Amino acid sequence: MKVLLVAGARPNFMKIAPIFRESTKSGKIECKIIHTGQHYDYAMSQSFFADLELPAPDYFLDAGSGSHAVQTAKIMTAFEEVCIFEKPDWVLVVGDVNSTLACSIVAKKLMVQVAHVEAGLRSFDMAMPEEINRMVTDCITDCFFVTEESGTENLICEGKPAERIHFVGNVMIDNLFHQLEILSRENVERYSVYKMKCEKKPYIFLTLHRPSNVDNRAVFQGIASALNEVALDGTIFFPVHPRTKNMIENFDISFSENIVLLPPLGFRESLFLWKDAEAVLTDSGGLQEETTALGVPCVTIRENTERPVTVSLGTNILAGTKKDSILDAYRSIPDKMKKCSVPPMWDGLSAGRIWKILDQENKAISTKAQKPNDK
Repeated sequence: MKVLLVAGARPNFMKIAPIFRESTKSGKIECKIIHTGQHYDYAMSQSFFADLELPAPDYFLDAGSGSHAVQTAKIMTAFEEVCIFEKPDWVLVVGDVNSTLACSIVAKKLMVQVAHVEAGLRSFDMAMPEEINRMVTDCITDCFFVTEESGTENLICEGKPAERIHFVGNVMIDNLFHQLEILSRENVERYSVYKMKCEKKPYIFLTLHRPSNVDNRAVFQGIASALNEVALDGTIFFPVHPRTKNMIENFDISFSENIVLLPPLGFRESLFLWKDAEAVLTDSGGLQEETTALGVPCVTIRENTERPVTVSLGTNILAGTKKDSILDAYRSIPDKMKKCSVPPMWDGLSAGRIWKILDQENKAISTKAQKPNDK
């Protein structure tokens, strides 16, 4: 079985790492990594690959920046050549970025089977480009790998066949547990944030990058005002995404001296910080899941989430983007932490389930293709 495993941006790399690692345990799987270049800082993505113990990608498509349409078109054009040359049995896509959508469309038009990891997640917010990517990808997916029960419910409601929907757990948690094990053996004193972490306990960890939060001056200023008030309680470590850094400068956003602005961190160094935080404030999808898995309080600075299990069962509190609602969510952390748990099958074994199911699906397709037509 030949599979092309697609990644485009940093969240994708974390998801493909355990999937690729598991593929190497079987001599029956030829798994090739396609880096579309949607995350177009190649040096930074190379460092992320190294951090996640991923080999160099088999193909780098160099899509680069651009509007959604331009970027998607570049990925489609380049990926089509790869598919025609490689003739894969499956294209395996993860998440909801433009690369997920682009490569799914190309594969389907070339009659290649598509499998989607994190299928069925919905925010029901069509203003989010990711929601459009999720919905369109699932319209043409052949095998759905679901991380939480809401994903199954959404796909069934959309008319997808139940026999193609597989609840496998969450590969983000596979990667998280693997990285925690490495971290336990690593010399963390070499980390740039080691000394700060030791000196500033207790502290809060913050990430902020979504265009809806940082590209609008009024929204960003309101969020910053809430963060400055939270910082009265102590230090906030804030690794600043390049996009956010530009907006801070453009909008002249001011932060409290208790908010420590850091450069972007690799996955493991970031994990080293947030795993011991008093709370995580974020607009990231992945951190909502990872904090739930480790029992760390999470305040999500968004109006909605496509990962509702992190709110219903986990440690996540949906805060909205207004100053008062963010502060209310932050203050409600003690009550939230009295009634939270880890969702089912978030046990670090999801990648193995994915390959087992994909092997069965592939055998079923091969058997069907070999049967003579009934007359």
